[in-house]
Amino acid sequence: MDLDVFVTAHRAEWDRLDHLLHRGRRLTGAEADELVALYQRTATHLSLIQSTAPDPALTTRLTQLVARARATVTGARRATWRDAARFLTAGFPAAVYRSRRWWIPTAILSTLLAALIGWWIGAHPEVQSAIAAPDELRRMTRPGGEYETYYSSHPAASFAAQVWTNNAQAAAMCLVLGAFLCLPVIWVLFVNVLNLGVGIGLMSSAGRLDIFLGLVLPHGLLELTAVFVAAGTGLRLGWTLIDPGPFSRRTAMAQQGRAALGMAIGLALVLFVSGLIEGFVTPSGLPTWARIAIGVAAEVAFLAYVYILGGRAVRAGQTGDVDAADRSAELPVAA
Repeated sequence: MDLDVFVTAHRAEWDRLDHLLHRGRRLTGAEADELVALYQRTATHLSLIQSTAPDPALTTRLTQLVARARATVTGARRATWRDAARFLTAGFPAAVYRSRRWWIPTAILSTLLAALIGWWIGAHPEVQSAIAAPDELRRMTRPGGEYETYYSSHPAASFAAQVWTNNAQAAAMCLVLGAFLCLPVIWVLFVNVLNLGVGIGLMSSAGRLDIFLGLVLPHGLLELTAVFVAAGTGLRLGWTLIDPGPFSRRTAMAQQGRAALGMAIGLALVLFVSGLIEGFVTPSGLPTWARIAIGVAAEVAFLAYVYILGGRAVRAGQTGDVDAADRSAELPVAA
């Protein structure tokens, strides 16, 4: 496509659209119809230029023009409590359900790797000595040691807030960094698995694995599930960059990126619940079985939420993406 000829042929339409958008008075019916038609044609022009002869200055001008026209045509829309309810009952669980083929294998492989690391550390004293000095290991694993006092070292409310912030940051990193060909996600996930494996190995070598699991499981089931969901979604996002499927890479990444952003919000709420359990239940004086039962109940509730509400939403056509009215129109990317 000859860009100069294309610009000469359509500049008058773009200028007319810009003029209509700057009108201070209300448009007549004919002018409103003209604005809609010009908006649609300009959006198509932008798509053609982006795919065949991308020019930064022209692309920026037309992008801004199309955005202003779209805002005028569709009108401003405010989020309501109904939107939040729809997100929690359909959008978020649908997104988690649709990505289950990524996060379930991630969860299984990560759990097996943590168990393997724990066995390796617990069965090899030389590995334990490489982690820390014997006196330091005893301080960590003895009754009343660092592994036990960690959960009661701060007031419950502030500890829960700190845990929630740290876990939400880790989940957000997995979701955002997935666009970098999956590698940062694998690293963040490995660090979490390694920390869990080290705890399993050191406490099992001290004959206190039951105590460790009694402290980790109440909050860890839900917390790790949220991390696995974030990691699986991040990996899916990274793979979309490699293989966008039937869509253009730009369109596919936009779809997955919007869904990942929504999942970041939903997972923050899940991790908030996990942080409350870790701050108030894990260090409590409840029997071990009661604390673990609370953790199992929270995990079962989340999985039921995903599979029942999410499965129903997916069958109804939900994808976890924003509504069609709230996203850019998908136009042809080639002539």
